[in-house]
Amino acid sequence: MTTDAPSTVSETSRELARAVLIHGPISRGDLGRRLGLSPASLTRLSKPFLDRGLFVEASEDPDGTVGRPARPLDVRVDASRFVGVKLTGDDVFGVLTDLRANQLGSARRLLAGHAVEHVVARIEEVVRELGGPDGLSGLGVCVGGHVTDARVVTRAPFLGWYDVDLAAQLEHLLGIPVTIENDVVALTSAEQWFGAVRGAPTFAVLTIGVGVGYGLVVHDRVIVTVDSGLGLGGHIPLDPNGPLCPEGHRGCSQAMLTSQSVSAQVSVALGREVGYDEVLRLAVEGNRAAASVVTATGRALGRLIAVIANIGMLDTIVLSGEGIGLWALASEDVIAAARADRDPAATPLTIVVDDSGVSSWARGAAAVAIQHSLDRLAGSVRRASE
Repeated sequence: MTTDAPSTVSETSRELARAVLIHGPISRGDLGRRLGLSPASLTRLSKPFLDRGLFVEASEDPDGTVGRPARPLDVRVDASRFVGVKLTGDDVFGVLTDLRANQLGSARRLLAGHAVEHVVARIEEVVRELGGPDGLSGLGVCVGGHVTDARVVTRAPFLGWYDVDLAAQLEHLLGIPVTIENDVVALTSAEQWFGAVRGAPTFAVLTIGVGVGYGLVVHDRVIVTVDSGLGLGGHIPLDPNGPLCPEGHRGCSQAMLTSQSVSAQVSVALGREVGYDEVLRLAVEGNRAAASVVTATGRALGRLIAVIANIGMLDTIVLSGEGIGLWALASEDVIAAARADRDPAATPLTIVVDDSGVSSWARGAAAVAIQHSLDRLAGSVRRASE
């Protein structure tokens, strides 16, 4: 008799846990077809998850066949809790979630500086306000910058951080597993597993706000390279007559789409300091300067969407980020500009808007913590079954 190699069993267990988490409740037949598993293999691999209380059998689902109705598999969402933290230059924002990254609570702490010890202390305060580390299965922290090994912030210029082993410091302080990830990668992971397009094999995530972020999922995998976190989507040329970005590029995506650029353009036009939210409010009220900038920003966003769709050969885009309030005012301009730069024969674009604001970033951090926790659990299930 032959048996699966341990690594194969572990990988299959991970895929099983992932499929039930994303698609559950899911019938055993659909699950077997999705993973290429026989009924016997599926029963054997799912039993340890059922025994540990991670999987549950949902209500019976008659499938039209003779015999006992099938019992779909699902996860017990309250089996684990996680905290996800979004770290910015100004504050620490955290959410408490269940196993499907549903938000159960939130907490925020302002930053008085960027010293690592100070930031770590504020993260600890957020975790403790959300119930403390006891009972948590993991903590995820996302940051706008370059991260390696899901542990080390190798480059975060807005914090002045280079080669900071943030995971080690937080694990020592809290005594729970910690996962660190680039914020756009984390958000893309959350959209893939728990968002409105969950289960979609290929799509892009585009974020606007303090920066311009771009994430990509191809054939069910989030694309992560050594250049992830460098903000490479921020300098794509969109308007030769647009403003300059800090790097001197005229009309690039950063110059056209960031909240600070939008605010700066309207501030110059009105002769006073105007914040991003006020720009949107003034545009609604009919202020010409604000409305003109909002329209130009919407058109630039549409052009960037078309570039991503054309080059990536995909048709689904998720829009997110703290600047997403633009969509409510400029959606027609966005869609028109995207269509203008697409071949008429191309597949129509599906644009999905995630307007949950800063919570979406923190849920992304929780999502990567959930993913790593699931990997650890699948590994322990494999070892226990050997």
